[in-house]
Amino acid sequence: MPEITFRGVRFHVETVPPPDPAPDAPPVVFLHGLLVDNLSGWYCTLAGPVAAAGGHCVLYDLRGHGMSQRPDTGYTLQDGVADLFGVLDGLGLHGPAFLAANGFGGVIALHAALERPERVAGLVLVEVDGTAADPLSWREDLLTTLSRSALSLEYDNVASVLTRLGRRGLVAQQAAASALLDGTSLLADLAAARPVPPSDLERLTCPVLAVYGEQSALADTGRLLQRQVRDCTLHLVPGQAHTILVDGATDLLQAILPWLARHAGVRSEAVA
Repeated sequence: MPEITFRGVRFHVETVPPPDPAPDAPPVVFLHGLLVDNLSGWYCTLAGPVAAAGGHCVLYDLRGHGMSQRPDTGYTLQDGVADLFGVLDGLGLHGPAFLAANGFGGVIALHAALERPERVAGLVLVEVDGTAADPLSWREDLLTTLSRSALSLEYDNVASVLTRLGRRGLVAQQAAASALLDGTSLLADLAAARPVPPSDLERLTCPVLAVYGEQSALADTGRLLQRQVRDCTLHLVPGQAHTILVDGATDLLQAILPWLARHAGVRSEAVA
């Protein structure tokens, strides 16, 4: 469980090395979403199978999340991109990496691929709402979702309910999310965030796998990625909605492992 300090912020990092490394295979870096999310969402689902197939997996908690430090400021998209490469540099990984991301982690990944294409070998985007023609509407939707979460945490007595149910781990997550919303510049910083314009997607030089639930409200975003990105594979998972990472991990593996076998150098014979 290494810790990387970048620009004065301590990041919690986990690595899952393959038992039989694929020669010269780039690392696969997992990025999670906002608030109650952390690296465990990927650690408990895809990281193990990807490592078993020969991928060198890297996971870290975004600033303010999980076991990473929670500074008062620094939650802009630019900070997120800088943090990503700061963590990789701190691990001695200076070459191209595959980025597997969901939620807001995917917004960071998209911007990273456009800003530092030499550092991004490919993208796996799972239920990512990172591109939109109308940045104002996109930003309002993002802030509305976070504001509703904040109000729910404040007024719905979530911690008390979870304590009665014996879910102490979730109580800690909810408390951390409340502290992130109430005690940092997160909301103000995200008010300045911008999605990737659809026209800019044409500048992506790396291959992209876009995985969305067939019943997800974001499925059209996946179709937009397929139209605009020169090398994009869209996989719509039947019967799944936005919570595919939680409810459809097996379906995700069936989509992601063969793609990584083609693009990331993991062993195709490890894909069942």
